[in-house]
Amino acid sequence: MSITILGIESSCDDTSASVIRDGVLLSNIIAGQAVHQSYGGVVPELASRAHQQNIIPVVAEAIKRAGIDKSELSAVAFTRGPGLMGSLLVGTSFAKGFSASLGIPMIEINHLQAHVLAHFIKETPDDTDQPTYPFLCLLVSGGNSQIIKVNAYNDMEVIGQTIDDAAGEAFDKCAKVMGLGYPGGPVVNRLANEGNPKAFEFNKPHIQGYDYSFSGLKTSFLYTLRDRLKEDPDFIENNKADLSASLQSTVIDILMTKLRKAAKDLNIKEVAVAGGVSANTGLRDAFHDHAARYGWKIHIPKFAFTTDNAAMVAITGYYKYMDKDFCAMDAAPFSRVVL
Repeated sequence: MSITILGIESSCDDTSASVIRDGVLLSNIIAGQAVHQSYGGVVPELASRAHQQNIIPVVAEAIKRAGIDKSELSAVAFTRGPGLMGSLLVGTSFAKGFSASLGIPMIEINHLQAHVLAHFIKETPDDTDQPTYPFLCLLVSGGNSQIIKVNAYNDMEVIGQTIDDAAGEAFDKCAKVMGLGYPGGPVVNRLANEGNPKAFEFNKPHIQGYDYSFSGLKTSFLYTLRDRLKEDPDFIENNKADLSASLQSTVIDILMTKLRKAAKDLNIKEVAVAGGVSANTGLRDAFHDHAARYGWKIHIPKFAFTTDNAAMVAITGYYKYMDKDFCAMDAAPFSRVVL
């Protein structure tokens, strides 16, 4: 008997639905929200309204693309948290109605766990490129920077995390002061490819253990702009590529230094990266470089599985379904939750 899972992701500003059968991806539909760009960040109220508009057509399209009938679904998996409360409520409420109407179980999903398990999505039945346990995963996004020791799909230990800003947040905020728009991370990445990563030097934190800090880097970047703009009002415009390259290089160096230390201390050579910042080409290059230098076996997600998507929710739901790990109909979303 096949296990067919519908995944629903609505934690921030992307409405996504996906169908996975026996671990193999059949569809993954994502509807973004351009409405936030003019505000320089996600506006929670606008996000939840857009989710309400998008969720029915997105789910319908996911089922259609999968080539199945909704009666074939075994369960519906939904993101319960962390995320924006209004956005999560839309996905949770839809999942409850869908579950009740079809008489199938609901499976609650931790958004952070799902990002890590994106590495287990199979695009074909004979796809065998999944990590083996235990492995380390660097989870980097706008809201999270964590080093996770993954012992099993349901046994993840956060051994290091940011004590202030996340890496993606540092990219976005520095991009904002340069006038690069929102989201800034992809623009910084594009400009960095044209710039000199050694053009400017920014502060790096000295934090014990495997924890991260990016607030000092952000302040250092801001002060550099402030001081140079006094000398040259066109400084940012004339140095966007070099500023972006130097910023990106510093962030990646901070991330990889701690990850390298964790891998050495724990003697783990299987290392993965996940989350929105894993789309950054400089970070991907750093992983390939570390694989060559330190003998790591690396796992880098396809670009489609880096940002928030329902395929990662559905694959997590698939593993939980096999353990009959279902949730009650009165499950409420959490805006904050840890692994």
